[in-house]
Order: sequence, then C-alpha cells, then structure tokens
Amino acid sequence: MKIRVRVKPNSKKPYIEKGEDGIWVVAVREPATEGKANNAIIKAVAEELGLAQSKVQLVKGMKSKEKVLEIHE
Repeated sequence: MKIRVRVKPNSKKPYIEKGEDGIWVVAVREPATEGKANNAIIKAVAEELGLAQSKVQLVKGMKSKEKVLEIHE
C-alpha cells in the first residue's frame, strides 16, 4: 500500500491529519535537515498504523514536502 504525505516540519504541535483527497498531512517537530524530518515522519506514520518502523519506507520525495510512503504489512 502507498500513501501520499504532505510534510510540515518544525511544527510546534505534531499531528497526523488524513485529508479527504487521500493525502495525509504529517506535522513533526524535527527540522527538514539531515533527514531528521523524514525519520520523524516514518516513525509517526508507523505509530499511527500500529506497525514497526521497518514496515514503512520512503519511496519518493526525499527532499520535497510531498512524499510517497510504502507500507509493508
């Protein structure tokens, strides 16, 4: 399964919002440098789905605010 994610780094309050258009909005506290925000997104999505972090993989958008995550169940 693949999900599209729109990232909001440096957020004061982290959250996950599932939009009606199928795009998840994920806000994380970590900055968008050195992959810190990407790692936080993977962790947040894994927790939301009740999966291990190893089951969530970033497949597109490494340096973009729009990302695609692949979920391995």
